[in-house]
Amino acid sequence: MWSTARTIAANDLVIIWLTRDLVQPLYISPGKEFNSKFGNYRHSDLIGLPYGSKVGSRNGRGFIHVLRPTPELWTMALPHRTQILYLADIAFITSWLDIKSGSRVIEAGTGSGSFTHSTARTVGPKGHLWSYEFHEARCTKAREEFECHGMADIVTLTHRNVCKDGFTVEDTVDAVFLDLPAPWDAVEHAKKALRKDRLTRICCFSPCMEQVLRTVSALNDAGFTDITMYETLIRPQDVTAIPKPQSVASVGERLKQAEKKREEKRQRQIADANNKKRKRGDADSGPPASEGGEGKRVRTESTGAQDRDSVIVAEAAQESTDRAVQPGDADVDTAEETVVVSKTFPEVRGHTSYLTFACLLPASLIARATAVPTEESISVETRATEETNNARTAAPQALEIVAGEDVEMTLSAE
Repeated sequence: MWSTARTIAANDLVIIWLTRDLVQPLYISPGKEFNSKFGNYRHSDLIGLPYGSKVGSRNGRGFIHVLRPTPELWTMALPHRTQILYLADIAFITSWLDIKSGSRVIEAGTGSGSFTHSTARTVGPKGHLWSYEFHEARCTKAREEFECHGMADIVTLTHRNVCKDGFTVEDTVDAVFLDLPAPWDAVEHAKKALRKDRLTRICCFSPCMEQVLRTVSALNDAGFTDITMYETLIRPQDVTAIPKPQSVASVGERLKQAEKKREEKRQRQIADANNKKRKRGDADSGPPASEGGEGKRVRTESTGAQDRDSVIVAEAAQESTDRAVQPGDADVDTAEETVVVSKTFPEVRGHTSYLTFACLLPASLIARATAVPTEESISVETRATEETNNARTAAPQALEIVAGEDVEMTLSAE
């Protein structure tokens, strides 16, 4: 499946990772360009890069990651022709049906091929997957994808209505997966396709409970056992570490100190404004240029410089104080103390559907369980019953000798 080389080559399929929720496939074609809100990228620039590379855009607007395709990534990026199975359902189905390397599996309802890709990787070249699709256009598109992805030797795709015509194999597969609008119509055909020399399993995927009820009835009528139904969903959680919240008392004290410093700053600004008015008035009156006056002027400039320095220091302290009381921030002393918070995402990965599982026992066990008793087996059972009854009636006749006297023990028979 797909390219196993270390680097990207022309005509390869790659997965472009834009964001966690935005992933799309791309076939590398020299001469073409890939454009998105994260920038412009030439296909020729991607050739020769190792899979997993982070590539910056030509116009500097962003970057992308170029990944090697996997069934999981293909499920996230494939073009939807129908509703698909997601990773939670695929993993659960694969585990419960005991699909492994070398297994032979039937899938009815190819759809967009999400489950097909994962199952083909699981069974490997030693196993095989028979896939059936009723819709001809979807079947043709899926066949092209399977051939392009190198799955033609593992997957046999057939355009067929399995509910009416059944499957193309009998007494062959280890598991059957039915993703059909009316899976109860295909249960008897699935029973014929399952192997009879070992325990086999079936799974029916249905979106509503009415379908489940009809499917369970069909499975019971067909002789399947251990019928169970599950619903599988994934609800992502956003787990983050935030600074430990400060106490109300400490925040209140900081706010008081900040208010006090703002008031001091306001008073200094008023004093500076009054000093400037007095200096302008003295300049207009024309004071004599004396040493005392010059000395007074020098002292005034020095005092003003000191005031300006004090204002700058106060403003820096104020900014530090305001920053310290911002919500979500932490003190320097408690910077290492954090609280872990979990928040549930509103969306649920997957969709509300029901998985109905059942088992089919081997033919030998079914024949043994439903066998009619013969005369020989009845006689053997009769002799065993008589011997048991004789042993029970002989027990009350036992005697116990106590102190040289015969004492008859009476035992009550149940």
